Amino acid sequence: MSNVIPKEQLSAYQRWELASFDEPPPPTPEEVTARLEQGNRATRLAAYATGLEEGRAAGIEQGRAEGFEQGRAAGIEQGHAEGLAQGRAQAEAERQQLQEVAATFGNEIAHASERIAHDVLDLALDLAKAMLKNALNVRPELVIPIVGDAIRYLPSVQQPALLFLHPDDARLVRELMGDELEKAAWRIVDDAHMARGGCRVETSSNQIDATMTTRWQRIAAALGKESDWLAP
Repeated sequence: MSNVIPKEQLSAYQRWELASFDEPPPPTPEEVTARLEQGNRATRLAAYATGLEEGRAAGIEQGRAEGFEQGRAAGIEQGHAEGLAQGRAQAEAERQQLQEVAATFGNEIAHASERIAHDVLDLALDLAKAMLKNALNVRPELVIPIVGDAIRYLPSVQQPALLFLHPDDARLVRELMGDELEKAAWRIVDDAHMARGGCRVETSSNQIDATMTTRWQRIAAALGKESDWLAP
């Protein structure tokens, strides 16, 4: 009868004891050395991979920082250029605006000066006219040199020779120049429509208008103005 006990009938203890005899033999020194070498290689590979990963991360971070600095510097430079260009454009716009204001101001001053000059001239003419009228009223004999000048302007006296005067001036001229005019064959004619202080000379070939109205208009025209002697 066989003494072999089937494995299925062995107790747990017996199975362990038996199994322990089935384990592989311990590794040889060469295998241990190989395994240690393999482990060291794996460790080195893992360390290298870790270093690579850390280097890559550090490179990325450094690149990011450098990129940020470069971008910030570029942004500052661009902002400075844009700000400078904007400042120059604004300064140019303000300069043009100041030039327009100065030109407008200059034009206004020129126009104002022109208006003032015209107003001053008008005032001067009005004052001169008022002074002349007042002088003729105070000194009516001022008409005598006017009559003498009008007669002397004639190149020759041809008959009939007529001297038109305001009735008041005519009376004065007769008193002061009657004999002289009569010898030269002048005839004095009263003209109530004529203003005092002037005369009109007429001959067969010549006519001289020395009335105050005409003389005053000539003076005003020479100054670029229009002024009526009879106007108040």
